[in-house]
Amino acid sequence: MGRARPGGAPVRPPAAALAVDLLAVLVFAGVGRASHVEGTGLLQVAGTALPFWVGVLLAWALPRVHRDPTRVVPAGVLVLAGAVVVGVVLRLLTGQGAAPSFVVVTVVVLALLLLGWRPLASWSARRASR
Repeated sequence: MGRARPGGAPVRPPAAALAVDLLAVLVFAGVGRASHVEGTGLLQVAGTALPFWVGVLLAWALPRVHRDPTRVVPAGVLVLAGAVVVGVVLRLLTGQGAAPSFVVVTVVVLALLLLGWRPLASWSARRASR
């Protein structure tokens, strides 16, 4: 499964955690497009997710994220910050816009998705190690 963290719970492999983060952003983009009655084809949703994926990948370049990716702090918070800040800036730079209400919804939904799975993964890993 992976190495153990100081509390004894195994750490999930970073590649799996990265995949969950990227999938979370894809879900965010898909739900957003569907709620605005926009196209929900995979390429359309991926296009919406792309700026946020860039932010996730930049955050994942930080050693503190991939060292223990299931921790909410610092890993989850850094990934969330990267996704939101880079995603919103890239949207603005590409003319897609980012109204204040969009930014608020983005922060809330991505916080639930990018932070929410981490305690569940840690809990699951602790349970599995018993």
